[in-house]
Amino acid sequence: MPKLRPAQRLGPLLVLLGLAACSPFGLLRPNQRLLSRVEIKGVEQADKERLTALAQQKPNTRIPPKLGIYQLGFRFYDSVRIKNQLRTIATTYAAKMQAAGTDSAQLGKLLAQRERKIKRKQLVLDKGNAIMRLGEPPVIYDSALTSRSVEQMTTYLRSQGFFRARVSATDTARFQRSILFRALNAVGSVFPGKSDSLDAAKQYRRVTVTYNITENQPFLYRLQAPSIPDSGVAAVVRQGQSATLLHENDRYNEDLIGQERTRLETLLKNAGYFDFRQQYITLEADTSYEKFTVRLRTFIANPGPDQGHRLYTLRQVRFITDAGVGRTLRSATGDTLRRAGTPGALRARPSLGVRMDTVVTDSIRFAAYQQKFSTGLLANKVRVRPEQHYSLANTLQTQRLLADLDMFRFNTVNYRKLPDPPTADSTSRTPSTGELVAVINASPAPKFSQTVEVGATYVAYLPGPFLNYRLKIRNPFGGAEVLEFGVRAGFEGQLTRVASISDTTGNTTDNVYTTQLGATAALVLPQFLVPFRTNYFLTRYNPKTRFSLSETYVKRPEYIRSNFEFAWDYIWQRSPFHQYVFSPVVITLVNTPYTSPAFEARLKALQLTEGSSLYRSFSKQVEPSFSFTSLYNSNDFNETRNAYYLRLFAEVGGLTRGLYQKALFESTSLNVYDFARVSVDYRRYYRLTPQTYFVWRLNGGAVHALNRTNDPTTPENDPQYIVPYDKSFFAGGSTSLRAWQPRRLGPGGYTPLRPSNGQLVRDYLTEQPGELLLEGSAEYRFPIYGFFKGALFTDFGNVWGLQERKDPNTGDYLRPGAQFQINNFYRQIAVGSGFGLRFDFTFLILRLDIATKIYDPTAPTTADKWALRNFDTSANPVSFNLGIGYPF
Repeated sequence: MPKLRPAQRLGPLLVLLGLAACSPFGLLRPNQRLLSRVEIKGVEQADKERLTALAQQKPNTRIPPKLGIYQLGFRFYDSVRIKNQLRTIATTYAAKMQAAGTDSAQLGKLLAQRERKIKRKQLVLDKGNAIMRLGEPPVIYDSALTSRSVEQMTTYLRSQGFFRARVSATDTARFQRSILFRALNAVGSVFPGKSDSLDAAKQYRRVTVTYNITENQPFLYRLQAPSIPDSGVAAVVRQGQSATLLHENDRYNEDLIGQERTRLETLLKNAGYFDFRQQYITLEADTSYEKFTVRLRTFIANPGPDQGHRLYTLRQVRFITDAGVGRTLRSATGDTLRRAGTPGALRARPSLGVRMDTVVTDSIRFAAYQQKFSTGLLANKVRVRPEQHYSLANTLQTQRLLADLDMFRFNTVNYRKLPDPPTADSTSRTPSTGELVAVINASPAPKFSQTVEVGATYVAYLPGPFLNYRLKIRNPFGGAEVLEFGVRAGFEGQLTRVASISDTTGNTTDNVYTTQLGATAALVLPQFLVPFRTNYFLTRYNPKTRFSLSETYVKRPEYIRSNFEFAWDYIWQRSPFHQYVFSPVVITLVNTPYTSPAFEARLKALQLTEGSSLYRSFSKQVEPSFSFTSLYNSNDFNETRNAYYLRLFAEVGGLTRGLYQKALFESTSLNVYDFARVSVDYRRYYRLTPQTYFVWRLNGGAVHALNRTNDPTTPENDPQYIVPYDKSFFAGGSTSLRAWQPRRLGPGGYTPLRPSNGQLVRDYLTEQPGELLLEGSAEYRFPIYGFFKGALFTDFGNVWGLQERKDPNTGDYLRPGAQFQINNFYRQIAVGSGFGLRFDFTFLILRLDIATKIYDPTAPTTADKWALRNFDTSANPVSFNLGIGYPF
């Protein structure tokens, strides 16, 4: 400050005065105090997060500063004016309604308008204006709520085995001086002399509540032998004892005791005890024998005196494959005949004459007005059978397998008890076995369903319309198959793939529009298509066979390219979270019927000067391969769980190319390459609070040519290790390192250059393929307001070459720094960071990420590698990424 001119000192002082004026104490009434902080101390073994959630009051959110937002809106809030507006609305509409007289339609409109306006004003009066509702009102400290928090924390600790725990709370009042006072006090004693006379009143305006917890020694289990008078139930419990959740010398935990009761109920229901309920189970705790010990005994009571639990078996399984159709027919016909009004017509209701056709397959009776589905296939999906004991697990699995077929709008499995025979003794301690009839009702989904999407994209600063149309046909051949067709057409902006040769004359390289046409077709069979019978044994894994065809056509000013792919996949699930895909046949056909001369010259220059494989993306080639994928994902669509994600992928291609490679090229000009490709993607989701998450991801992969290839574009005496361009790895983009343009990062520390105005300048346009990918991300996600969510993220990684070409004369790499080196790669890790906005509509998540480069290993000089110094320049522009869904 002393070095500033008087006019320059005024600015910082005004800023400090403005900040000091934003004190939240102005929102408080007399004798009110602001809750500033909540602390929990002394927790060693209990769950601190659960205890924190039990606090009845929590301070205002600091990030974002919602109290400051509320205070800003409060400056424009006038309750007197709003009340006057409410009175004006009531008076105005009273006059309008009186003028409307007996016109009911006009009165209805006026009433709706009045209620709508009153409701809007009342919302402002009760909860504040729009700015105030974006923030949070000040949390006024309430000692009664603190006392209630102490009671609930004590109760929770006792439920966790801390029977002698003590919880106390202290509210430490303190006064936080204004920013202006602290700033002036930092440079010396500005106001010496007697103390502020208002300190005594101010010191209680801000409160910190501290909950002091003394856990003391927890109580441990001493498990006693269960007391179960029913011998059949006792035998089932003994057999399932290895899965118990309660173990000797574990800490007492009422949550686990509740889960153990649920486990026992499920265990007995799976053993055939259809009528069994959790109310029969009691776990009795006794603390009177030893210090810090709980004797725990399991009691399972009988339904009544001298009466045991009944075991149920299935006599019959009925499957109605068009449930609801008969009811609809009867309702429609009945209504018509009732309108006729003749007793004879009512007696001759045709609906009563419609009989269901019944087919017995694998002991299951399939009833339908018209048998449209393969009963053999449906029988494989049904896990309940006659003569089996009732099983809750089999019931739920049957519902899940039928739902996975995507053939029915809903399906239910209901059970009907059959009456006991006359000789049954209902008072016996061991009653006779009961019998059930299982009735599976399935309502068919529409045979045809279609989806039409019309929209626009904004890529490379260019808007472009698109149209998507998808048609799904269910059960086209009677075997519960799903046949899908899709077409896509659109114009989309795109960054120039490579700088054209015209750049050497000084012309600028503009973004261009691309015409994209695509078509897909897929047939999904609800079983494995194999020559031997395995589907019944594999049914619980939900096996499927998928055949898919896809064609993509791209037209740009510099080339026309098409990509055709055929895939044969076997899909099965080990659990609801874990899926496997084995693709024994994958064939990709790439064809480029047209490339402009300038574009072709540029591709050739990249090949000769850098050894780039980009030119192979525009050659004619066929890529036969087979692959295997393992995907584990325990999260949900909105990623709201504490979850894991792991995707393992392996692919091998061109193993048998030696049998046909030469003949194929001579007759069709198609190249064939062999390669092996692996990738690993691991993600971890931490749920910090109900609405905040910390997520990190590590992603890596490698691709390697298995043998050298005499590529037609390279000398015959210099065969190269060639990887198909589409199998390469890339870094950068909205789901990778977001500070870089898609596919433009790397490789390694190599600086790509391109000609411009007769000089070589840094190339930000050409895609940079690599054979090794290492990348990761860390992201903190938090709520802002309503469906607005925010994120802070950091991305890091790069791609490298594993088989980089060398200059035959010098022996140096054509792309210096692009080859992966174990002793140097960590210096070539790029880092970017930024902020993101998410619009979470539950069914759809829209994402905007704003990122900038922190460290750029491909910069031409050492000084430029720390790219943050060049923030918002041509070397480090701010990157905007739009997308649907989370990046990972």
